[in-house]
Amino acid sequence: MFEELKPTLGSLVTYLINLFTTSGKLKSLEGLSGLEKSEAILHNLIIKEKVPGLSITINKNGETIFQNGFGYADIENKISVEPRNTIFRIASISKCITALAFGKMIEEGLLQFDDSFYKHVPYYPKKAYDFTLRQLASHTAGIRAYRGKEFGLNEPYSIADSLEVFKNDSLVFEPGKGYLYNSFDFVLLSLAMQEANGVPFETYVKEKILIPLGMTNTFAPPLTKSVSSIELANQAKFYTKTVLGFEKAIEVNNFYKLSGGGYLSTSDDVAKLGKAILEQKILDKGMFKELCSPQYINGKSTYYGLGFQVSKDKHDRSFIGHVGSSVGAYSNLFIYPKEELVISILINCTDSKIQDSLDNAIDALINLE
Repeated sequence: MFEELKPTLGSLVTYLINLFTTSGKLKSLEGLSGLEKSEAILHNLIIKEKVPGLSITINKNGETIFQNGFGYADIENKISVEPRNTIFRIASISKCITALAFGKMIEEGLLQFDDSFYKHVPYYPKKAYDFTLRQLASHTAGIRAYRGKEFGLNEPYSIADSLEVFKNDSLVFEPGKGYLYNSFDFVLLSLAMQEANGVPFETYVKEKILIPLGMTNTFAPPLTKSVSSIELANQAKFYTKTVLGFEKAIEVNNFYKLSGGGYLSTSDDVAKLGKAILEQKILDKGMFKELCSPQYINGKSTYYGLGFQVSKDKHDRSFIGHVGSSVGAYSNLFIYPKEELVISILINCTDSKIQDSLDNAIDALINLE
């Protein structure tokens, strides 16, 4: 993980501003259910200063039934969250976007699930074992996870440049014999995709996934700080919660890990992604089955497919999707096939340990008619 920022005068000022200007009161949950209960839970997260801003979009039976913004995209300038326009870091929901692009490339004959990674990236240092694209996409390749401050790297790395961070490290286990969730797997997967296709990863994804799904507010972050983009004018500010309130998060450059945790988007766009997955658009049904089926190690499920978490909630309801956590961001995408429900939640703050509250808000929405 990254080093925690120490409280500063700036964070104290932010805390005092929030303390005396926060509008609204806590809402009682007594007697509430459905949308009203969910809305009250999310409202209270803002009032309790658990998160600075939150955006939610809910689709049921193919229609948007609830969409709202809570709190601030920019605390200092009192800019409210707008679910259709406010752009957040979506963290590991990016893996779901990459999974669709991976599936598309396989359908186009550019890749195969069980291609050796070295077939497409022969210059990567040889390890004790070979590993496949399927194993990268399912976190069973044996690639290591972040160390130290790597979670918050602020280097203008291209995808290929970032190999310097971990390319000389040994595999953690023999591929196919273990499971270790990490984002370096997806760095390697995106590099193989890029090499096989001959065009930049982000270009292929935009043309084959984002544009067809109407995800017009979903972007790759700029490679360098000098690059400015009018497209990101509605980007939220990113915060870290401290004992004194919310402080600006450390600067990071997530371009190199775009495929695993770098995309920026709105809750409205992420819900479009979820709807496409639920309705099995863009890819063949057989491909969705491949991507959204959990992998097994020694006969036990990893509860992870290829770029998708595949599991059940505390009430034994099946879902697919992803939870994401990044510097200045926390995100949920839950797709409930049986209930035909898609829930997209984006937050502009490093993990504030509120998943239980989000789960309660989601639970209130499951059985809506």
